[in-house]
Amino acid sequence: MAPCRFSMSIIINFIIITLFPFSVTAQESSNRNVTLGSSIVANSNSTWTSPSGEFAFGFREVSPGAFLLAIWFDQLTNKTIVWSANRDEPVPVGSTVRLSSDGTLELFDQRNRWLWANQATSGTVAYAAMLDTGNLVLASNTSAILWQSFDFPTDTLLPTQVLNKEGALYSSISPTNFSKGRFKFTLQADGDLVLISRSLQSEEHLSTYWSSDTIESGFQLIFNNFGSINLVRQNGTLLRPLFESGPLVGQFYHRLKLDHDGVLRHYVHPKSANSSLAWSVRDFEPSNICRAVMERHTGGGACGFNSYCSIQAEGRPSCDCPLGYYPRGGGLSGCTPEFVQHRCDHQQGQDAQSFGLMQMFNIDWPFVDYTKLRNVEEDTCRQSCLSDCFCAIAIYSDRGCFKKSLPFSNGRFDSGFAGKALIKFRINKTLTSNPDTTASGRESSTTTLTTTLSVLLGCAGLLFLLSSFFFVFYLKRTKSMMVKRSHVRPAGVSMISSFSFKEVQEAANGFNEELGRGACSIVYRGTLKNDGKVVAVKKLHKIFEHADDEFKAEVSSISRTNHKNLVQLLGYCDEGQNRILVYEFMTNGSLATFLFQKSPRPSWYTRVQIAFAIARGICYLHEDCSVPIIHCDIKPQNVLLDETFAPKIADFGLAKLLKADQTRTITGIRGTKGYVAPEWFRNMPITVKVDVYSFGIMLLELMCCRRSYEPDVEDEGEAVLADWAYDCYQQGALDLLVVGDEEARSDMKTLEIYVKTAIWCIQEDSTLRPHMNIVMHMLQGSMQVPTPPDPTAFVR
Repeated sequence: MAPCRFSMSIIINFIIITLFPFSVTAQESSNRNVTLGSSIVANSNSTWTSPSGEFAFGFREVSPGAFLLAIWFDQLTNKTIVWSANRDEPVPVGSTVRLSSDGTLELFDQRNRWLWANQATSGTVAYAAMLDTGNLVLASNTSAILWQSFDFPTDTLLPTQVLNKEGALYSSISPTNFSKGRFKFTLQADGDLVLISRSLQSEEHLSTYWSSDTIESGFQLIFNNFGSINLVRQNGTLLRPLFESGPLVGQFYHRLKLDHDGVLRHYVHPKSANSSLAWSVRDFEPSNICRAVMERHTGGGACGFNSYCSIQAEGRPSCDCPLGYYPRGGGLSGCTPEFVQHRCDHQQGQDAQSFGLMQMFNIDWPFVDYTKLRNVEEDTCRQSCLSDCFCAIAIYSDRGCFKKSLPFSNGRFDSGFAGKALIKFRINKTLTSNPDTTASGRESSTTTLTTTLSVLLGCAGLLFLLSSFFFVFYLKRTKSMMVKRSHVRPAGVSMISSFSFKEVQEAANGFNEELGRGACSIVYRGTLKNDGKVVAVKKLHKIFEHADDEFKAEVSSISRTNHKNLVQLLGYCDEGQNRILVYEFMTNGSLATFLFQKSPRPSWYTRVQIAFAIARGICYLHEDCSVPIIHCDIKPQNVLLDETFAPKIADFGLAKLLKADQTRTITGIRGTKGYVAPEWFRNMPITVKVDVYSFGIMLLELMCCRRSYEPDVEDEGEAVLADWAYDCYQQGALDLLVVGDEEARSDMKTLEIYVKTAIWCIQEDSTLRPHMNIVMHMLQGSMQVPTPPDPTAFVR
């Protein structure tokens, strides 16, 4: 039977991917057809609507007195625009769009000057129609489509729409300026699907910051009617999903948009009577636009020149200016210094007394250094920048000094960056003369300036001394704090200690205080001799067939991490038959002990905080590690709690590292019964979605304060937590999950969000599970959680 099911699956996928998107005729009721000679005038509130009324075509006012000829979602409060004919040149009141007698769609301004027309068609146009798909078409008497807006997208794709080779989406300049912006999404002639940054002035391509890596393979990008966005080969078979299936299109509006910030987002919106609900983001690429847009030779990076970028919810960048700089035009336009930079052509050096350096931590401007000083102290770096008229910023990191002149680019906030930015500012900038001031102007102001200076000099000197004192105090205090922080910062691979067996044995006091044990290891309490730090010593006690592989996997995977919700590996021992790992000690033990204790019940607020923190840690493993990591054994026993009950994911012995070009891998079954995703048992390639499944089960356990399987409950229907939770959700009885938990019952809104998110996570069809970055947005409330289907409904 297996070959038969496989063949049927191929046939079904072929139909879904290739047939559903295409429209070969304009099959609409005749009373919605627009006849030749029809027209619409800007500001007349007249539109051509689709039969269902979901889409409308006409003029939309985008700024006072300025209109776009556009298509939009007409039943939503914000009338979201999905296409426009004149995005770069809005037209004034009184402008007209007309379907002429020869079947040409033409746009004229209020003076009847021709501005735009659809491209020539082969055939005789009989009518126009706004379709329920959001597609505006010109059709013949036989309903054959001769021209369609779907062939000329702006920044958005809709379900049933296809992006062919050399087709492209262009971002807007800003949320309110619909002109072509800095970013482009295109399926290149070579078959590679890419996101590109571009120059607004020359339209030159600056850098490719995301790619599907499908050169010579990609043929079409198809947004099918099931909410899935797929890249296919020329024979119609699936090459790779761009974004996996979302909520059914029949219940949700969908759109794929290249936003003004360069992020490609898949939005969904419920089709409900409450049209004031906001669009929510289902998925997006790239995961971190601040890191993705790295314009090494030209361009200012994600936020423009002299700025720095930090990532927010839904992949949205926040663009900020360093100290002493102000925004040029907001958004992605970069920053300008508040003071006049010294002109190097007037002197060889620079008066260091006229300038100071402000420091900012965790901010870096990589690349484009005009000078690099190696193995120097920070003071040397400071003096070098202060006395150098070219130097605007110096990055000091790992005893390296990287000097940059204006403009500097690719700025980004990075919590893992241990260096600092030293930003030059002019101390007496308020008295700096404009370099363009004429000699006569300077002479006429000499007396006034001298008088003013003589009056202010005493006060200014005192103020400067006081400011200097507090500034030096601030620098010393900040430096001291950074030194303290550096002692607890998780170390990189090269910084992890290698212990001898004797050292570990002494630290663990002969391995006599056991903290816990697993199938292949025992964990002991220990104390490091050099600093008295309490540690957890994990000793592999079974020399089984793959012991070395598991040991190396744990060291390799966790040594690549640096996150507050991952346990810190301090060192290891690999001597003879001894395989030992030394971890930071977690005061409050495992989440399993905390969660499943008989009494007292952990507080609702603490459980909610723990759930979100665990999601953040898993998201880091999947999205932000230099090499993505699949943990493979997410469960309460492998989450440890520190003294504040902050969770840290542990036990990476089963973890799987993904290569840079991998999204899935083949491996033998791993994990713990009850938390293992179904694909493990079906001999299918595994992806990061196996961790999503395990997290979903654990999330239900956190919400309900019980194990995922309890055979001794009175009602058999409650034995399997996942099944019971879905039944309660479907019946509108979520309060049954938290009987006796008054804290949880008083916060039913959060409970519903978390349970719905968990149900999405435990879908047996892995393609329906959200990625962990989306899970985080759901739990945060930054995106709406769609109605989840029955987790077993899609099982084949």
